[in-house]
Amino acid sequence: MFALRHVSKRHGEVRALDDLSLEFAQGTVTAVLGSSGAGKSSLLRTLLGLEWPDSGEVFVDGARLSSDTRLATRRRIGYVIQEGGLFPHLTVRGNLALLPRHLGWSRRNIETRALELASLMQLPSELLGRFPAELSGGQRQRIAVIRALMTDPPALLLDEPLGALDPLVRFELQERLQALFRSLNKTVVLVTHDLAEAVYLASRLVLMRAGRVVQDGPAEDFFARPADEFVRRFVAAQDARRPVPAQAS
Repeated sequence: MFALRHVSKRHGEVRALDDLSLEFAQGTVTAVLGSSGAGKSSLLRTLLGLEWPDSGEVFVDGARLSSDTRLATRRRIGYVIQEGGLFPHLTVRGNLALLPRHLGWSRRNIETRALELASLMQLPSELLGRFPAELSGGQRQRIAVIRALMTDPPALLLDEPLGALDPLVRFELQERLQALFRSLNKTVVLVTHDLAEAVYLASRLVLMRAGRVVQDGPAEDFFARPADEFVRRFVAAQDARRPVPAQAS
């Protein structure tokens, strides 16, 4: 689905991506981890064409991303930014309708899709008429995911979508996202700083440091075969194998 070939990107003196080569196969769920400044968000934005590499190439479905194709590519990929990014002056329904309306969907089709996804994310339909400020943090995050799914894109890019939530709400949404990923069979690239969350949601982990990949593989390798001392410290600092709490009744 996605491939980067020797991609580098600088922000001033900071090298956000450093000769990075990665592939994300269709239907897989990958969590990208790392400390602040590791290049995680730059990686997502480069896959989407929101940032342009200084060197190297990006491919989506085998086609090289270019200035002529990146707008069309963005419309085909669901993207959830940190804290959701809902437009506060629009109702939930208005937020969800933005891209479908631009693509020529009828009002009826937009409403049908919004109700379908609200049910999938276990949100009551009456929330569609509210404004973002009238929702809880967890509800806003679910709406942001629904907005990314409205046009049924083949891929989802999520940039720390659960980072600002309290632990219980975050755990409940982790469960919902895990079920969603399994049922929809989409390519998912999820950025998080939380190793436990990454282990819970993804089958593949990619740990970045200073724009480079330090280790790439299943969670078991991070615990049993850390690539270097940095990986060992990263794992030890987060205790990611703690038991997952039972869902509240």
